Amino acid sequence: MGMPNAGSKTFQATPPDKGSFPLDHDGECKQSMKVFLECLRKNNNNGRKCRVESKAYLQCRMEKQLMAKEDWAKLGYAQTPDTAPTAASAPQQQQQPSRTASSQ
Repeated sequence: MGMPNAGSKTFQATPPDKGSFPLDHDGECKQSMKVFLECLRKNNNNGRKCRVESKAYLQCRMEKQLMAKEDWAKLGYAQTPDTAPTAASAPQQQQQPSRTASSQ
């Protein structure tokens, strides 16, 4: 009876294929992931209705180096507004520049 590991080669780790990325062990993007998953749940897993949330989650992963930075068009977001807030966030209102009367 031979030894199970006798003569076996050592395992060499290889980098992940494109599209594979490390798990978020530290929970750095947990909040944006929860918002995205909640959106999917509320919309019967219709991803089209959760594009803003999805993009915010991917943005977080790219910023925290949990996935490679990628052009938004390559990720299918070419026509999505560049907004990081989620639908659960209060809408940001732009302040109108104040008009001053300069009639001098």
